[in-house]
Amino acid sequence: METFETDEVTLEKVAPYTWEIPRSGAMNVSARVYASESLLEEIAEDKTLEQLRNVAHLPGIYDPAIAMPDAHQGYGFPVGGVAAIDAEDGVISPGAIGYDIGCGVRMLRTNLTREDIAGKEEELVDALFEAVPSGLGAGGVVEGTSSTIEEILDRGMQWALEEGYAVESDLEHCEDNGFREEADPSAVSQEAKERGRKQIGSLGSGNHFLEVQEVTDVYDETVAEAFGLEAGQLVVLIHCGSRGLGHQVCTDYLREIEQEHADLLERLPDRELAAAPAGSDLAEAYYGAMNAAINFAWVNRQLIAYQTRQVFADVFDRDWRDLGMGLLYDVAHNIGKRETHEIEGAKRDVYVHRKGATRAFPPGHPDVPAAYRDVGQPVIIPGSMGAGSYVLRGGEKSLERSFGSTAHGAGRLMSRTQAKQEFWGEDVQAELESRDHIYVRAQSGATIAEEAPGVYKNVDEVVDVSAELGIGDPVVRTFPIVNIKG
Repeated sequence: METFETDEVTLEKVAPYTWEIPRSGAMNVSARVYASESLLEEIAEDKTLEQLRNVAHLPGIYDPAIAMPDAHQGYGFPVGGVAAIDAEDGVISPGAIGYDIGCGVRMLRTNLTREDIAGKEEELVDALFEAVPSGLGAGGVVEGTSSTIEEILDRGMQWALEEGYAVESDLEHCEDNGFREEADPSAVSQEAKERGRKQIGSLGSGNHFLEVQEVTDVYDETVAEAFGLEAGQLVVLIHCGSRGLGHQVCTDYLREIEQEHADLLERLPDRELAAAPAGSDLAEAYYGAMNAAINFAWVNRQLIAYQTRQVFADVFDRDWRDLGMGLLYDVAHNIGKRETHEIEGAKRDVYVHRKGATRAFPPGHPDVPAAYRDVGQPVIIPGSMGAGSYVLRGGEKSLERSFGSTAHGAGRLMSRTQAKQEFWGEDVQAELESRDHIYVRAQSGATIAEEAPGVYKNVDEVVDVSAELGIGDPVVRTFPIVNIKG
């Protein structure tokens, strides 16, 4: 049997693109990595594999613990990780969902082409940079009152619709219609609410972005038509999450869980995997707070989409509806959801922890929006700002192989600190514009350096692995034209 060894772990190749850390010691299940050999070598350069093995120790986890082809080291639980944990006898782990609760991506279509934007690139990038708050701690499109934040946490996109920031079709093309009914605003601390109140409609910093792209390649014409996509078309991709509110929710509950369930923590190999037993008061409170933060994240992306529509209307002197700027889809990739999956021949209720992993339900699944149910759920996978991004559809094998999940992006190759040592932001910005005609605006050169194309894995290879495994099928590829970074 072919193996792959590091100082810490040994993986066995059990099928094409499938590497397994066999169950041993206190592991409750095996751990599985979906990757090509070259991607696996990159994944092995940090602590991802050790973290994945640690995840397999969580109580109530079902086989296997999974790392996607874009996986890299995270807080306790690897980014690009998936774990399905029994909703009655297992646990829920904030670190396995992440600090940026509800972080995800949405894509707006347009009826514009590359030719329509020619000569307007700088006008558009400057107008978007002005209209969409970005950067660390930046204000938002709306600075709400205490009652505003309560409404957003409780009702998600329904609030945006009633306030005139969304239309009905926006909700119809969101995961869960942009509303988690399990949300409990009372479980969110005042500190978290205050942080969120000042950031409603903002990109934030780090790897978050707004990008105008051209559809350059179509791989499945039938599905592309169902998604409303065609070659030469301009689309807008928005990537951000719940900002300081979500970060504070995660921080608050990690601290409480560490104190309240110290006995469970002592049995885990990494305290960053701190978890609350399913059904406990803290598990219920965290789940309610997390869903409230997800509602906030959807509204955050919706307000950015609202601003984007207004900018396009101004730049192209047409109403955004006449520009065809409908929502293709909005899907989270930092989320924990109670779902029912067939496991070991029986239907089981599980908390599916997806941290840097995208839900990818296949054709016919009842949770796929009606508009796409016949072809499968849209899956949006961003690359770096110098490479392409992809729209996939949920693959036929996703439920049996990955609890209905696939990758969420290219995945980092190097830390932000290392990136700033390797790259100079102004040079990256100038090269992207002169070589690739990509116009980038950011709050600082350091941000551009941290997100330079060379910082990321090859998104083409990540998508190829997803396709080969049948967990996500490529529909179209896009290429950036205008990029706003935090």
